[in-house]
Amino acid sequence: MVSLTPNPSFSLTIRLQLPNTAGMLAPVVQAIADAGGNIGQIDLIEQSRKTLIRDITVDAFSTEHAGAIVEAVKALTDIVILDVYDRTFTLHRGGKISVQSKIPLKSQADLAMAYTPGVGRICTAIAENPHEVYSLTIKSNTVAIVTDGSAVLGLGNLGATGALPVMEGKAMLFKEFAGVDAFPICLATQDTDAIVETVKNIAPVFGGINLEDISAPRCFEIEARLQRELDIPIFHDDQHGTAIVSLAALMNALKLVKKSIDEIQIVINGAGAAGLAIARLLRKAGVNTIILCDSRGILSTTRPDLNPQKQEFAVEQSGSLADAMVGADVFMGVSAPGVVTPAMIKAMARDPIVFAMANPIPEIQPELVATDVAVMATGRSDYPNQINNVLAFPGIFRGALDCRAKTMTTTMFLEAASAIASLVNTTDLDKEHIIPSVFDERVAPTVASAVQRAARTDGVADD
Repeated sequence: MVSLTPNPSFSLTIRLQLPNTAGMLAPVVQAIADAGGNIGQIDLIEQSRKTLIRDITVDAFSTEHAGAIVEAVKALTDIVILDVYDRTFTLHRGGKISVQSKIPLKSQADLAMAYTPGVGRICTAIAENPHEVYSLTIKSNTVAIVTDGSAVLGLGNLGATGALPVMEGKAMLFKEFAGVDAFPICLATQDTDAIVETVKNIAPVFGGINLEDISAPRCFEIEARLQRELDIPIFHDDQHGTAIVSLAALMNALKLVKKSIDEIQIVINGAGAAGLAIARLLRKAGVNTIILCDSRGILSTTRPDLNPQKQEFAVEQSGSLADAMVGADVFMGVSAPGVVTPAMIKAMARDPIVFAMANPIPEIQPELVATDVAVMATGRSDYPNQINNVLAFPGIFRGALDCRAKTMTTTMFLEAASAIASLVNTTDLDKEHIIPSVFDERVAPTVASAVQRAARTDGVADD
């Protein structure tokens, strides 16, 4: 097992029975600690003269680790495990979202207005003036979260049903952070033409489309075609959300090391949807030197295997990731666990900035290079500086919906990144605080305002 920090995603509750005798809880706590578990809440469930029943919440770092913790408790004398609950699975049972009416139906009059016959008047009004759909239906505040399940998190091609829990979670984030009503649309096809046609056919209901967990390079074509053929904003979060938050974090990290964005050399490992989108946005932000790597090394002009998207970033230099990192100011990883070594970090330029964003296991463990980097960020919530897309997409869609944007533009993305970065004051900025918390209530409104301004500047707002 890779030793990571225990975290709530592998949280379990152990229900156990122990003698009602002083000191009997101590060996349980010690066994869990010795097994590397992180103890949370301890609850007394039932008590008699002879026995106690307690629930102990424990964070682990993997399923295997959770099993090892349970076995350590089982080995104790006079302790009986009654049940073990996986808290993450329990949270998901029955799904995480629901549809709720905004208007109570308490009388015949309510029913007559909300439904037939009164609703017929609304249908006619929209048919006569289609723009009224924004003011008379849910369209103005609704986003479709569309996936084919071909690239779910870092887990691979799990298919439509395997992707559904992620899309439900995404819908929760839209609602909680920006008040946007979002609904998961998991498609039982991975054919590009079929996906495009399906989304076009359901688009009348939605004010925006969030594409999610669709593998590269098909995701590029799907997004481009939908944006050409629909008059609502299309946003592939795996590309643009990651790029926006990465840029925001980089802006603040550069302030700490006193380097200019137009003079730095950046290495990006991972040339899929996220890596290519980060590279494109960094170029627009002023980065002049970008070396992009995939599993075969540097995207070099000498390589015949590059698709058109990768060819866009091909450079004359060739070699491995280690070769690319020599003298680099910034490393950004959206790739695979453990591909970066401490020696590779030490070969970078002075005050290196490292964003190791592979999840759940980063390209390099922060503990291994704590004294060798100026700034470290990951995709994990249990380390400082989490690069989390939830800082971007709720506010971006809030702004796009509120100004009825017809499309997404690069200016909107750049302004969103600047807005996120601006929320960390100069006095608060340090190597472990280059990005605001996802729970900072200022984030979504600030991003939304910036996006609206950019949309109006670019002439794509329709409010």
